[in-house]
Amino acid sequence: MVRGPDEIRQVMVIGAGTMGHGIAQVSAMAGYRTMLVDVKEEFVAHGIERIKANLQSGVERGKVTEEACDAALKALSTATDLGIAAAKADLVIEAVPEDMELKKRIFRTLDEHAPEGALLTSNTSSLSVAEIASATSRPGSVLGMHFFNPVHIMKLLEIVWHDDTDDAALATAAAVGKRMDKDPIVVKDSPGFATSRLGIVLGNEAIRMVEEGVASPEDIDKAMELGYRHPMGPLKLSDIVGLDVRLNVSDYLHDTLGGEHYKPPELLRRLVKEGKLGKKTGEGFYKY
Repeated sequence: MVRGPDEIRQVMVIGAGTMGHGIAQVSAMAGYRTMLVDVKEEFVAHGIERIKANLQSGVERGKVTEEACDAALKALSTATDLGIAAAKADLVIEAVPEDMELKKRIFRTLDEHAPEGALLTSNTSSLSVAEIASATSRPGSVLGMHFFNPVHIMKLLEIVWHDDTDDAALATAAAVGKRMDKDPIVVKDSPGFATSRLGIVLGNEAIRMVEEGVASPEDIDKAMELGYRHPMGPLKLSDIVGLDVRLNVSDYLHDTLGGEHYKPPELLRRLVKEGKLGKKTGEGFYKY
């Protein structure tokens, strides 16, 4: 039987990168004992430093109290051995790159080592949750918990179920998300779910407009921000998400769903080939 919301005490986050460290931060701030896991000590150390910087920024802006900052940092721990860490987890949130074989290897290890009843989730933004679950002997305990970047600011949590997901797992994931100060939506497992399918179409069209010289990135973003009340334009958002991530998701959706609107623009491929991946490399559609 999947653990209920009140039985979730130890959260394990796999991957200390952009999404992983953010998820670990909101987990710790929600009062969960939180273990951040990655393959190298330097990766988890860097993740913890980014969490500290985020929290300190929150304190300076009056968004986080000193007490809350200290409590969150005390709730955090790190590890590099996936199997040993999994043995202590009530909830696992995997946040590694969008590589199906990598995710399935991780979930096979989780299946072997995580306690019976632990909730096993993936932060995937587009890959099949059912296929990820097939790597385990407990597919009913597996679902998607897709957070948004920056995790400590964005309110949305996309919870993705597949045909074998237990109702209890869904209920626990939703309750945990609310405790992490997120607003969950529930979406059936399908390529791109709800957010990536919509976001990729808008982002690709904005990139094509730049490619065709219709308008500058600044003016295209301003059109969506001022005309449609989007808090951020699709090109700025693409830079923050990472143009390599956008390209991978777009390729996946085009391969699985078809449709020219999912086909990555050549400009996107060129920028990725040149190493201009957005904010994380200092240049994408904007310079940082």
